[in-house]
Amino acid sequence: MLDFFIPAAHAQDAGGPAGGGIAQIIMLVGFVLIFYFLLWRPQSKRAKEHKKLVNNLSKGDEIVIGGGLLGRITNVTDDFISMEIAEGTVVSVQKSAVASVLPKGTLKSL
Repeated sequence: MLDFFIPAAHAQDAGGPAGGGIAQIIMLVGFVLIFYFLLWRPQSKRAKEHKKLVNNLSKGDEIVIGGGLLGRITNVTDDFISMEIAEGTVVSVQKSAVASVLPKGTLKSL
């Protein structure tokens, strides 16, 4: 009587040849390679360049920090720098906040 309301389940036919596993492995390797070349490699390259930039900071460099603030370095310690943003105004900033080093004389032209 319930067969009228619930249809009978039928087994699915057997799959094709066993070569489908190799295709899945090749596709997985392809995804890993794409992920590596589009994400991991460029990110590690940027991190390496930023670390080099931070390690080469010295007194007198003109810099831009992440928030867009420009200034001249007056003191460098292990983790922090002192940055003069206006005459007589010095702020302390983490080294990792430095976005880029400007060419000498950039602050005078602004």
